[in-house]
Amino acid sequence: MRRKSKFLLLFAAAALICGIFAGCGAQEDLQKVTVSEVTHSVFYAPQYAAINLGFFEEEGLELELSNGQGADKVMTAVLSGSVDIGFAGPESCIYVYNEGKEDYMQVFAQMTQRDGAFILAREPDEDFRWEKLQGKTLLPGRKGGVPYMTLEYVVKQHGLTPGTDVIFDDSIQFSAMAGAFTSGSGDYVALFEPTASALEAEGKGYIVASVGAESGSIPYTAYFAQKSFIAENQDLIQRFTNAVAKGLAWVQTHTAEEVAEAIQSSFPDTDLETLTTVVRNYQEIDAWCATPDMTEESFQRLQDVMQEAGELDQTAPFSQIVDNTFAEATKE
Repeated sequence: MRRKSKFLLLFAAAALICGIFAGCGAQEDLQKVTVSEVTHSVFYAPQYAAINLGFFEEEGLELELSNGQGADKVMTAVLSGSVDIGFAGPESCIYVYNEGKEDYMQVFAQMTQRDGAFILAREPDEDFRWEKLQGKTLLPGRKGGVPYMTLEYVVKQHGLTPGTDVIFDDSIQFSAMAGAFTSGSGDYVALFEPTASALEAEGKGYIVASVGAESGSIPYTAYFAQKSFIAENQDLIQRFTNAVAKGLAWVQTHTAEEVAEAIQSSFPDTDLETLTTVVRNYQEIDAWCATPDMTEESFQRLQDVMQEAGELDQTAPFSQIVDNTFAEATKE
């Protein structure tokens, strides 16, 4: 009887060890993919929902995410091969293409379709009009980036000339803009969430307008990779796009409260109430794409904005920059 008990104990221990190794094996079966995001923001809620709800794991992928802190730095990371995929404004892909680089960047999935910045004033202003920027100083972000150019575009649409009627102080780095504003720089500032709502909750700034609500639909943030990487890793790119599509579909069919709960672990320093407010702000301006494909019309509008800002001398062909093959496959 003792021999039998001893045998059962040994068998149980062996089974437990096998189970542990089997679990490790299952984790190792996930294919790692590295992504550099332009910034860490609730603006990209569908991405964090896809991560936290296991959509990438369902596609056999382990996502390693890093914060590039700027589209230029994201592009540098992709070009150097230190990351597989970039997540930033498509304007960076146009710049690289126009430089004549043979292995240029291609966009394969879009996430946001409107500008995600909000204009903050120093005092509440329920009757804000863009014309009130006349003679004021605005902190817009990095010159040459889509946020800066879109803001310029909106200001011009309201009959004001940046640099003449409105001072665009672009001397402050994107990551330092909130601190600079609260320290007294500028009359207005353009900030992304959750920073904008956090400043408002602290009484240090007040949201008075949405840039995205004024600019209309524009391909704002998208995933891209080098043409050679996409060609050599089509299965990975398809599975990655599948996960993104699931994230986009999920946020379209859930409330602000549900989305906030799903992404909360990605923003541990932001309370659930603030997250819910932020998500609702983005839902109200229809910030997120329903599907990850990019339209040629919106791509051309982006280039129009870039040309009007004086940042683009020659347009790039939609057929070369955008590959909708993977996004279209998610609809089948």
